[in-house]
Amino acid sequence: MKCISIDLDGTLLNSEHQITEESVNVLTELQARGHCLILNTGRAYADVIKLDAVKKMKMPIFCVNGSVLFSEEKELLFEATLSIDVYKEIFSILNKLEVGILVYTNHGGLPSTLPPLHNKSKQELDHLFHEFNYDEILKIEDLKIYKLIALVHPDQLEKIDEVKKALAGKFPISMASSHPNNVEITSDAAHKGKALLRYQDMMHLHFEEIIAFGDGGNDIAQFEVATTAVAMANAPMQVQQAADVITKSNDQNGFAYAVRHLLGLLD
Repeated sequence: MKCISIDLDGTLLNSEHQITEESVNVLTELQARGHCLILNTGRAYADVIKLDAVKKMKMPIFCVNGSVLFSEEKELLFEATLSIDVYKEIFSILNKLEVGILVYTNHGGLPSTLPPLHNKSKQELDHLFHEFNYDEILKIEDLKIYKLIALVHPDQLEKIDEVKKALAGKFPISMASSHPNNVEITSDAAHKGKALLRYQDMMHLHFEEIIAFGDGGNDIAQFEVATTAVAMANAPMQVQQAADVITKSNDQNGFAYAVRHLLGLLD
């Protein structure tokens, strides 16, 4: 059995945040041949299952960079969280660096998850972050924190390095960037690659191959455990350099093209 692990944004989703009919057909054919297909994304679960194409599919979904694993039956299998103490310390550091902060919890993303913010203006984002009362998060009953995202405007990319330097080696965390203007911070148990190996063990499976598709810095984690790593043409150079194969962009059906023409999985 082959495991095919697929990122969403910038990979399976095109620029309109849709899964094309061609990609759906390829996914269906791969499943019919008995391969294990996994959606492996930085998105929160609620942002994954609202996609029309995903509603019709039956496959495991790994969310928040491997923090939360769901079976193909939508059963919660595993979750990795940041402790409240670690969260408080990291939040304080990010706040002093004056970056936007998104907090992914078991009660949703606060003040938002990332996908709804993609087309927001600088002014709208500034207002969102400045007006939100983060103290309210810690008052939530049975709170679980899966991820923090430090977000900056595209003209402030130097702050991303500042965030990484400020946090490096100080906490039991994993850090990755799904886009050049963010840092995604999760438990060190959360990792797209670790999630694949964890799922294989939990389900008592044996993957003859792991084929990973991605476009972001957080996909390098799954490339590290993959037999074959496939980067999209729209991926940053560092992601392409970590891959074995470069396919077409997400707006050119790059996933489907790689499956049919570069990897020969449906010959």
